[in-house]
Amino acid sequence: MELPKLNFQENFDFKFKKDKDKFFIYDVVRKTYLLLTPEEWVRQHWIHYYLSVKSYAASALITEKKIVLNGLTKRIDLLVTEKTSPKILIECKAPQIKLTEKTFEQTARYNSIIGAEEIILTNGLQHIHAFYSNGEYQFYKPQ
Repeated sequence: MELPKLNFQENFDFKFKKDKDKFFIYDVVRKTYLLLTPEEWVRQHWIHYYLSVKSYAASALITEKKIVLNGLTKRIDLLVTEKTSPKILIECKAPQIKLTEKTFEQTARYNSIIGAEEIILTNGLQHIHAFYSNGEYQFYKPQ
């Protein structure tokens, strides 16, 4: 399986397995193998980034949490917490998906329910970072 090189400085140690013609990647948070989709490839990079580079515990990462938005059930991709409080909401898209104002607005709507102080919209190749402050998002480039 040909996987795109994503825009991370680090190289992570992923575990893969193949069953028939499908590939799976091990999720260290959920402790199970998941179907390796392009979006999952991006999410696993962020999980490994927060575990190995930022030294968060796996228990601080929440994946695919259900939320209800305007009466519809949605799932967030990844939430980083500190002392159980929402810290960073990460919305993952497949690498071929263009990050637009519309996709950022989707993430901001999800965050209106979650209440994280920071959001990251990513397709693995491009990452958009924003802090929520004084009722609006301030975009920034991390160091």
